[in-house]
Amino acid sequence: MDRVMKLASQKAVVIFSKSSCSMCHAIKRLFYDLGASPAIHELYEDPRGREMERALFGLGFSPTVPAVFIGGRLLRLDSTSTVMSLHLNGSLVPMLKEAGAIWL
Repeated sequence: MDRVMKLASQKAVVIFSKSSCSMCHAIKRLFYDLGASPAIHELYEDPRGREMERALFGLGFSPTVPAVFIGGRLLRLDSTSTVMSLHLNGSLVPMLKEAGAIWL
């Protein structure tokens, strides 16, 4: 869990993902479209990916991806719904500005 939290705090937006996950792709695309450049940690490609997936599960993620952190803070346990809700209600862009992920 320490590794996940350390990685989550190293950039304004951090996404733990699996390349086979369609929701992960949608969330990553949204952040790129908004001008953010998130740190992406592909669990299948990282030698410690299984360990990180267990840590995400331990934090309450089920499914474990996508797991989104903004400004080092976890975005609830259902990141996909939370990110989409924040985007639709106009809160995501200000949150990204506050975290220093975008400057628009």
